[in-house]
Amino acid sequence: MTIRTILVDDEKLAIQGLQLRLEPFTDVEVIETCANGREAIRAIKTLKPDLVFLDIQMPGFDGFSVVKGVMEIEPPLFVFVTAYQEHAIRAFEANAVNYLMKPVDEAKLADTLERVRVRLAEKRSADEAEKLKTVLAEVSPDALDTMGGEEESSARYEKLINIKDRGQIFRVNVDSIEHIEAAGDYMCIYTGDNSLILRETMKDLERRLDPKNFQRVHRSTIVNLDQVRQVKPHTNGECFLVLESGAEVKVSRSYRDVVARFVH
Repeated sequence: MTIRTILVDDEKLAIQGLQLRLEPFTDVEVIETCANGREAIRAIKTLKPDLVFLDIQMPGFDGFSVVKGVMEIEPPLFVFVTAYQEHAIRAFEANAVNYLMKPVDEAKLADTLERVRVRLAEKRSADEAEKLKTVLAEVSPDALDTMGGEEESSARYEKLINIKDRGQIFRVNVDSIEHIEAAGDYMCIYTGDNSLILRETMKDLERRLDPKNFQRVHRSTIVNLDQVRQVKPHTNGECFLVLESGAEVKVSRSYRDVVARFVH
């Protein structure tokens, strides 16, 4: 799988440096470089790349304006590359795959490209599934009713998650996760006897987990419903979920419908 890539930066040396760092990754093909936001928008719409490395601070159209400028087409994946740490939150709000500081660290670049590969594989699998359904709907409409919808849906979600933490890689069984809390740009993953840090946005992590089991109960908290052992009402319509380990997680009023699953 070749990752068709565009590099965007108003500094020529920054583009050359990133090109050199990308050379060891044989599946990355740089198909275009752009010196400003207007060039980038035109190139993205014309060439339809898989991935764009995008500087944020550029004269005229900045990086965020480029993202907005291609929203009418199916946008590529974006990785923001910048010298300014303060843009990190906006970058993740723009659903960027990652946010890299200049000069780009080789290990972080490798980690970012691995995320890109996963996202592209998920996207292509989803596209293939939709094509298959379209063909079946035309050729044999009854076949769609016998495809085992629930089983097929569950198969899309991950059973194991690899988490790099404290210099080690942990393979975590998803069923063992009790709850997940957002902490800035990181996710704190809690199992019954351990806690691990994962650098990923909550939105991306939610896509990887089966919503039948994992539900958000607070703006910054996801809970494994299979791990809930007790519901404790609290004031103002809020409540606490008591988990298998004894940990308590607050459910805000906005997510009371989750609690309704436990009340019959």
